[in-house]
Amino acid sequence: MQRSATRLSRILACAAVPVMLVAAGCSSDSGDSGKPQGGATTSAAPVPTPTKTVEAARFAKLPDVCKSVSAKTTAVLVPKAKTKNGTPAASSDLASRGGCSWNGLEDKGVHGSHYRWLDVSFYRYDSDVSLGSGQDRAQENLAKELAKVQETPGAKKLRTTTAAGVGDEAQAVSYQLRKTDEDFVYTSVVARTGNVLVLLSFNGAGYAGAIGPTDKQILDGAVKAAKEAVAAVAAANK
Repeated sequence: MQRSATRLSRILACAAVPVMLVAAGCSSDSGDSGKPQGGATTSAAPVPTPTKTVEAARFAKLPDVCKSVSAKTTAVLVPKAKTKNGTPAASSDLASRGGCSWNGLEDKGVHGSHYRWLDVSFYRYDSDVSLGSGQDRAQENLAKELAKVQETPGAKKLRTTTAAGVGDEAQAVSYQLRKTDEDFVYTSVVARTGNVLVLLSFNGAGYAGAIGPTDKQILDGAVKAAKEAVAAVAAANK
């Protein structure tokens, strides 16, 4: 009975004070629950999502392709070129791609004629978060272009060698091809410097009894021109 009387006294005492005080001190006999008042909850701060980045492209522009190989070199490789300064290829975006070619027939009279043809093309790749860095994109396309050359229809005695000293990486593909009833000797150099792909082709043949060029002459000429073309990319971006 004494405990009941004591409990009744506490209930009556709490009933006599304002509601706010009841909530604070007269809620139960069990004491404070230890939880924040008003139903407040806490949560961890959101973790920011890292921003995806990609390596910047090394080169921002391309050189004038027809000036990428020196006039002295083109005069040696393509004697009697129809256009000494080269014939530029059509391009809708010269900052990303361009080309130039030289061709000529050197008449040796009764000893026949020597035909030579040189072509240079540049492809520049920008860095893109969804596509990768310009360097990686150029490297991927180097492999594709190399495969195309190695699959040239009708090519004979085809061989691929490393073109030392040409850009970051380069391969030279040499082969022979019969066309216009003559035996042509070819070398194509596929090279990469940073985010720029350089494609160069040099070939020649002898007409009307003239002795055609040797494999070494064409290979050496192609590699020399490729080195100049690669150097022109760096010079254009200084």
